Amino acid sequence: MVYTIPMKKIAASVMALCFLGQSLFPQGASAYRERAAALAASLDDHTLAAQVLMTGISGRGALGPDMLPILEQIPVGAVMLFRYNLDSPPAEVRALLSQTQALVSRRNGIAPFMAVDHEGGLVHRFGPGIERLPSAYSFWELAQREGRPRALSQAQELYTRSAAEIASLGITMVLAPVAEILNEENRVFLQTRSFGPDGGFVEDLASVYIRAMADQGIASVVKHFPGHSSEDPHYGVSALGLEPPALEALVRPFRTLVRTMEPASIMVSHVLVPAVDRERIASLSAPVMQSWLRGDLGFQGIIMADDYFMQAVALAGLSPQAAAVEGLNAGVDMIMVWPHNIGTVHRAILDALANGSLSRERLAEAAARILAEKLRYGLIY
Repeated sequence: MVYTIPMKKIAASVMALCFLGQSLFPQGASAYRERAAALAASLDDHTLAAQVLMTGISGRGALGPDMLPILEQIPVGAVMLFRYNLDSPPAEVRALLSQTQALVSRRNGIAPFMAVDHEGGLVHRFGPGIERLPSAYSFWELAQREGRPRALSQAQELYTRSAAEIASLGITMVLAPVAEILNEENRVFLQTRSFGPDGGFVEDLASVYIRAMADQGIASVVKHFPGHSSEDPHYGVSALGLEPPALEALVRPFRTLVRTMEPASIMVSHVLVPAVDRERIASLSAPVMQSWLRGDLGFQGIIMADDYFMQAVALAGLSPQAAAVEGLNAGVDMIMVWPHNIGTVHRAILDALANGSLSRERLAEAAARILAEKLRYGLIY
């Protein structure tokens, strides 16, 4: 277990701590940054370029034979698991995750994050035998019927139980919670994936989720900063045509969570925010990631880009390989790739280092942020 602070039994205490701005996790990643930077500096370019990648894998119960040489050659920083990996008895899931982690960490003792989307409701990746969480929005509905304390208490109970269950399988990262405030513009895309239309309630429920996972040694990826509009980025470009005051209200939960919860990672969406950057979508924008998320909100963890293989990126005129390099230059630390694209994206990063379009300093900085969280979560042996 990463954190030794016991779970509070009274949900109201969680809410009070959040509003007081007190960090629930005083031993955050800052304690590990110096060591992580030294470790990153010691790694060769090949390993650094691998550390910033998160890939899916083939296999159910055991790695697909095609994955063995790939992961031996490119020891990725994280592995993303899908239903086709997890739709088997728990013992087989544990075997797959253990095999994968051992293979990737064999070279240098740096284990990958073993990650899964685990929002609940519409987003459930596990097979029979693993509890399906209710949707995020269902807690808002519960709060309207029975009050916020009841909703917080129910969420704490469910998330605590679920965290223990998936940690027993070997999961060490969840791509959740969604910290976007539900509104009429993003409702079509988010559906029931948001905790509702009230920013304070979103903060409280997301805090309960992050803490429950962290108490079991699971890192949370809060998403999707700074938000979405009605367009699904899988199929087109989403734009937030808001002015700074409205944008500030929109990202309130992210600001609070950065201050009080120190999440391991924040995922940046493929949304265009003209008030901040008129030309680049957020996942390719230095003003969004460096000036706003890091500078203004003070986030020091892993900035993760949503999948660069989405149509929103293609419409920006970039291949996934080019987007990976541009994203790193703009401030992204971890990039999602698919198994058949690992080699080309990895090579694109190495080529960018060789031709000077990406500095080793920036790549090492990205890797160091990942390594700091791995030290925090006990994934470096």
